[in-house]
Amino acid sequence: MKTPIETGPILYFRNLSKGYCTFAAIVVTPGSSPPPPLEVGHDRAVPPVKLYGRYGKSVWQYTFGVDLDRAGSGLTYTIGQQTWPLHLPALPQLRIAFTSCNGEAQDTLLGAHDTQRNERWRHLADEHAADPFHLLIQGGDQLYADDVWREVPALAAWRQLDGHAQQLADWTPEMAEGAADFYFDRYCRLWSQPDLAPLLASIPSLMMWDDHDIFDGWGSHAPELQGCPVFQGLWTVAREFFALFQLGTASKALPDMFGDPDGRHFGHAVTLGEVGIIMADLRSERTPNRVMGGLGWAWLQQTLKQMASCQQVFLISSVPVVHLDWSAPERFLIHMQWFRHYHDDIRDQWRSHEHLDEWKRLVTTLLDFASRTRTRLTIVSGEIHLGALGLIERGDTRIYQLISSGIVHHSPPALAAALFSGWSRWPGVAPEATTVRLCPLPHRKTRFLAARNWLSLDYGQDASLEAVWHAEGQDCDIRLQV
Repeated sequence: MKTPIETGPILYFRNLSKGYCTFAAIVVTPGSSPPPPLEVGHDRAVPPVKLYGRYGKSVWQYTFGVDLDRAGSGLTYTIGQQTWPLHLPALPQLRIAFTSCNGEAQDTLLGAHDTQRNERWRHLADEHAADPFHLLIQGGDQLYADDVWREVPALAAWRQLDGHAQQLADWTPEMAEGAADFYFDRYCRLWSQPDLAPLLASIPSLMMWDDHDIFDGWGSHAPELQGCPVFQGLWTVAREFFALFQLGTASKALPDMFGDPDGRHFGHAVTLGEVGIIMADLRSERTPNRVMGGLGWAWLQQTLKQMASCQQVFLISSVPVVHLDWSAPERFLIHMQWFRHYHDDIRDQWRSHEHLDEWKRLVTTLLDFASRTRTRLTIVSGEIHLGALGLIERGDTRIYQLISSGIVHHSPPALAAALFSGWSRWPGVAPEATTVRLCPLPHRKTRFLAARNWLSLDYGQDASLEAVWHAEGQDCDIRLQV
């Protein structure tokens, strides 16, 4: 009897070199018997490699490649009796879908039969059926893991301790086992949803995490909590399952596309023809007073140098680089007792007072690259549960910021979006001779799109770029020629 697939395949993009595309795919099966090999057309069958086992289930990885000259040929791949389409780009043309915020803080509907939760995913599937995407970029908060504090009994008990006792408490085997069970189960349920599974199997993904993939506010909590054994232990478990289910690999066996083979940060980058894509990791080295550490910064600067010949570079920054300037109100509000509960949410932002110098460094680094190379650099982000458009300008150099969030998470109330829109008219501080601002959305008066949404990016034969926000309940899509 053939081993059935319970979850997957989830398809990941790996590399394009000399006209040869490399992919990885993972599947989850019951028991320890391997699933059938993977076949692409009449090519040699690729056997699976076991990555992990838990719950009496096994996670298997396939790595395979396809010649790019087979683009447009109705390509498929097969595991056992199941077959999925695979659409290769006819470079330089490239069609990308971008998503973020794939859940809610308490995702009680995950795995349940609910037609409303995944409405935007079904819309993306319809668009893919009409005009296939070549790449799916998932830009953060794919998994909402905040329930780990409630659903793991040992962690729920830890939460009842006072602050000093929490800092001194050990990370116990019960906590480690419970957390591993939680993340494994959540990812299997998440990727098995009927509205998501066919897309994940047919569009190769690039994914980068944000805080909820670990737990809410990771890296922005007070240092005494951030460094305590329980926080550090939970972080270690979360990163193992992030690597397994979002990167399609083991954390100690990262592919060459990653900046640090030891996984001290998960920044990675790929080039497809004229287009470079940089997936920045804003969580692995984060502390309350920095976003990226020395390793992440060195990797980003080296990666930009390597992409100097690209016509288009996308920087995927899970947290928007262009957003509201929080630095002044944060310095005032920090003295309010009620605000301290929300301070980690503000410290998550690039334009927090804590990160202002680092933010200026990033803006200047990106402008210098775009000015020197004349490459069009575009920042793509999610995180804020709103759609938005930003712009960085210095002289004749312009960098657009596209924000799309969330594909599942609902937007804040319309009043909050209106207040944010009014606040955004104040540009805030910026590097010398530089303007950083949020702009009205195309053909709209408002600066924020208060509806669930996802983003498509179409790079054309003539190096053109069209960005389209696909928003729930809107009369028409919002289009921008970048």
